[in-house]
Amino acid sequence: MFDLEKFDLKLNTDVIGRNFIYAGEVPSTNTELLNESKFYKKHGTVLFAEKQTAGKGRRNKVWYSDAQLNLTLSILITESKYLQKRMNIVNFVASLALATSIENLYQLRTELKWPNDILIDGKKVAGILIESISKGSKISRLVIGMGLNVNQISFQRKFTTEPTSLKKELEHPVEREKTLAEILNTFEEILNTSKKFPDKILEDWKAKCRMIGERITVVSDDETKHGIFNDIDKNGFLVLRTDDKIETIHIGEVSVL
Repeated sequence: MFDLEKFDLKLNTDVIGRNFIYAGEVPSTNTELLNESKFYKKHGTVLFAEKQTAGKGRRNKVWYSDAQLNLTLSILITESKYLQKRMNIVNFVASLALATSIENLYQLRTELKWPNDILIDGKKVAGILIESISKGSKISRLVIGMGLNVNQISFQRKFTTEPTSLKKELEHPVEREKTLAEILNTFEEILNTSKKFPDKILEDWKAKCRMIGERITVVSDDETKHGIFNDIDKNGFLVLRTDDKIETIHIGEVSVL
């Protein structure tokens, strides 16, 4: 069982996670926080669930996570300064927070895969799903879903990228309370930096992405493209260089050839 008191003692944020909601089971933490009919209004609210019955991944995939072993949560962002231009930076903030926390706590080298996967030795340890709702032309709330494999060691289904967990890599159990507090502490710090120095966030992210410069395949819906992972543009989109042109990729599943 998750020890809320132990978690709270290690949480050093001003805003993120100060309104912390613990749930035994929900369909999806993202869906819950996006629901305006609920009482989830405070910026920085964190909804943590021991089990999701309909956890979501990108492109309508399901995020599978064994109950009471991992970290599955969502963070609510409602302050307008984070919902304006270059909103996609928040995705890179979340990726960096997860990767940095893993490295700081457990000295495991991580790498980042565009747009939202965290890898250890080429295996996926965490993923991010960002969703939002709008009123008119303006985004009114944004939710950052995070899933981190902590103490799960068996993965029964087939995955595009081989999964792993902190326990599998370290060969011993990991304290979830300390891990989650570190992630939220780091997330708030990087989020604050992103408002004044968004370009630094992108540069830090690119420094952890070893795919840049590699020949890749990008699969989006029914279309497959091949080329060189040339760069990440200022909005966080992938820049693909093919034989005859440069194009910007907004969404897709990336793999190295």
